[in-house]
Amino acid sequence: MRPDTVAIHAARDGLGEAHVPPIDLSTTYKTPDLPDATQSIDAMAAGGLPTGSSVYQRLFNPTVDRFERALATLEGAEAAVSYASGMAAVTAALLAAKMVGNHVVAVRPLYGGTDHLLASGLLGLEVSWATPETVADAIRPDTALVVCETPANPTLQLVDIEAVVAAAGDVAVMVDSTFATPVLQQPIRQGATIVLHSGTKFLGGHGDVLAGVLATNEEWAARLRQVRILTGGNLHPMAAYTLHRGLQTLPVRVRAAQDNAIKLAERLMQHPSVARVRFPAAPGCDPHGLVGRQMSGPGTMISIDLAGGYDAARNVMSTVGIFTPAVSLGSTDSLIQHPAGLTHRIVGEDAQAEGDIGPSLLRLSVGLEDLEDLWHDLASALETASPMAAK
Repeated sequence: MRPDTVAIHAARDGLGEAHVPPIDLSTTYKTPDLPDATQSIDAMAAGGLPTGSSVYQRLFNPTVDRFERALATLEGAEAAVSYASGMAAVTAALLAAKMVGNHVVAVRPLYGGTDHLLASGLLGLEVSWATPETVADAIRPDTALVVCETPANPTLQLVDIEAVVAAAGDVAVMVDSTFATPVLQQPIRQGATIVLHSGTKFLGGHGDVLAGVLATNEEWAARLRQVRILTGGNLHPMAAYTLHRGLQTLPVRVRAAQDNAIKLAERLMQHPSVARVRFPAAPGCDPHGLVGRQMSGPGTMISIDLAGGYDAARNVMSTVGIFTPAVSLGSTDSLIQHPAGLTHRIVGEDAQAEGDIGPSLLRLSVGLEDLEDLWHDLASALETASPMAAK
């Protein structure tokens, strides 16, 4: 089946007469056969799936499992493991990496929370910061994982996954593919070992669910399930149901929002208040020709640097009417936020500078509204907020 069909039908097997997958909210499961339940616990404690009773929701839940199987199918992965938030998923991946080695190579720019967690030393991992070109030089015998993000948050910088995988050699590569979604990019096809999604964003798609998920092979999935059992960062079954439902409209939503983003980016490039447009389809933003090769389209995210600097960015945030000034992304409605002051505020100044995240930068998550309404809202805000630059 092709991706659009998979998004609708994946993991909908075994429903019996039901047309819609059910929600199993039970926190505990009957264990009348003690040897059977004991064997099942042993299997799950080793990172596998239950062989009999599910025993307890922290160990296994069928609604969560259904979402994970659907997402794994979309990504072309053997398995997926979900968590209560995107950061819980990042934390789980790094803790799983500690089962392999004590060193991680990280390619900036990354989402602010990921960057801060790595830089904090909280998990006891040694981190080497690299560019895509210096990954090979940063690899050590104890390197357990290479972490990168493409398109990167918030600059939309593109990373050649195949090149990073080649540079990493035998070391696993984790790609945060939240901005691309499985609709536009499947990093496992380029050789990545783990694909990270903040399910809060496009997978849910309506701004009403918090989640994280990692698609990978069975070896890493076993480690990730062990971490989840031990730390308890489980995805709630209701959230899993919402995410599984969200997958059904994911291709339609992403492509429609992408159409809006392409047209908005073209207009923003002509606006005198905008000093720079960062968008994978914009001139100079895809030097390696990854759109069309690695990604099937440029996506729905746009970042712009304003000619009026921080004051102009602040004024635009307070002037827009249809764009909602808020963090997050990937919802049906359009959002706008200031990375340096919000999502990447916790990242050090040196890291912000290294990632080219300045005070004039705004990040736009383009939604499904009418294109002309979106453009009128943005253009009005830009001209009102930065009148000198607009002249």
